[in-house]
Amino acid sequence: MTVGTVLLFVLGVVVFIIGLLVSIGLHELGHLAFAKLFRVKVTQYSLGFGKTIWSFRRGETEYGIRPILLGGYISMVGMLKPRASGRAITNTGMYSAFVQDARQASAEQIAESGGDDSRAFYRLTPWKRIIVMVAGPAMNLVIGIVLFGVLLVGFGAPTTTFTSSVDCVLPTTQSTECSPGDAVSPAKEAGIRSGDVVVAVGRTENPTITQVSNAFQRSAGEQVTVVVERDGERKTLQVTPALATRDVYDASGKIVEQSDGTAKTQQVGVVGVSIGQTLVRQSPAAVLPATGAQIGASAHLIIDLPQRLVAVWNAAFGSQARSADSPVSVVGVGRAIGTVSSMSGVPVVDKIYTILGLLASLNIGLFVLNMVPLLPLDGGHIAGALWETVKRRAFTLVGKADPGPIDLAKTMPLTMVVVVLLAGMSALLIYADIVRPVNLFG
Repeated sequence: MTVGTVLLFVLGVVVFIIGLLVSIGLHELGHLAFAKLFRVKVTQYSLGFGKTIWSFRRGETEYGIRPILLGGYISMVGMLKPRASGRAITNTGMYSAFVQDARQASAEQIAESGGDDSRAFYRLTPWKRIIVMVAGPAMNLVIGIVLFGVLLVGFGAPTTTFTSSVDCVLPTTQSTECSPGDAVSPAKEAGIRSGDVVVAVGRTENPTITQVSNAFQRSAGEQVTVVVERDGERKTLQVTPALATRDVYDASGKIVEQSDGTAKTQQVGVVGVSIGQTLVRQSPAAVLPATGAQIGASAHLIIDLPQRLVAVWNAAFGSQARSADSPVSVVGVGRAIGTVSSMSGVPVVDKIYTILGLLASLNIGLFVLNMVPLLPLDGGHIAGALWETVKRRAFTLVGKADPGPIDLAKTMPLTMVVVVLLAGMSALLIYADIVRPVNLFG
């Protein structure tokens, strides 16, 4: 590895750290802006965890940066409802201890702020609490949408295209030029041209390179319907692949050899065209569907997280290979961005595209994760506010007195379990990203 490669890797990591700080900062800024709008007292705004590296105070809020860049937070006074004054503690078990400690911490925070809880978070109406908590993940969603907009509208979407074609059916894989006796290529007969964007092949829409190639290889002598886009117009073409002898390649792209050392061959359908990918600019209307697809992919990853973490464990502490769709930590994303930046022979535009795509996916992932309805995630507070709304409505309908703000302190034992699980998951992913990183680029 050359000095230049190392510097490019470091530059990529620095770019990622800046992007991560911006994402975390805007997430917490979303919470902060609406908390202050609703007059909640906010004592701290922090990027990262641990001991403060640098900070300054403006008004009643201290703004700071901490070294462990795995998230951030704002400290709002009175996140939990304190125990009612004069109410006796009737249960001294472990569960009760967790609950009482949480209530005591909230009460002490209010006391340190002058004892006035009129600006406490729990005093807000449910809909205001929901807005405050949604504002953070919403900022990540907005960042993701903006980045996908830049990618799709500014650069384009990776799209399968016919990159080059030949006029004949080449007899072997090694052949490069047509001979007088070679048959005219099916691509030329069908009217396929270099630069045609593949819209559909057979019944498969927006096919991958592999799907197009497989459709041709298994259809020798059979007519295949191909829809292409050329100069802004769609054209439906009928191509009949010709049977030809081609070398067999393994998963790594190497020619498979027989026992005698010669290349293994097979009879497959060919059309005389090379298939690749190019960036095709999309309309703004494509941005939201692409964002929605990424949200769905992130949600699916979280739903399958337990079994995926088992696979990560087996890869980190065993011999099992780590799959390309494995969940990764911020260390893994940073490493991937550094790798992209240091790649030789890759155009700068492609590097920028990949880095922006990773940052967009990261922000969408943060949005989805924070909306999970479990404390201490934002979604837990949102779920609590929604439950309070339902509870208050139910009490009103049956003629009972307003029960007041919901007591989220009762969820503290479960919250501690979630905290431990999240910490364990982060530690596992960080370790796996160091000793057995995901190979995103083959």
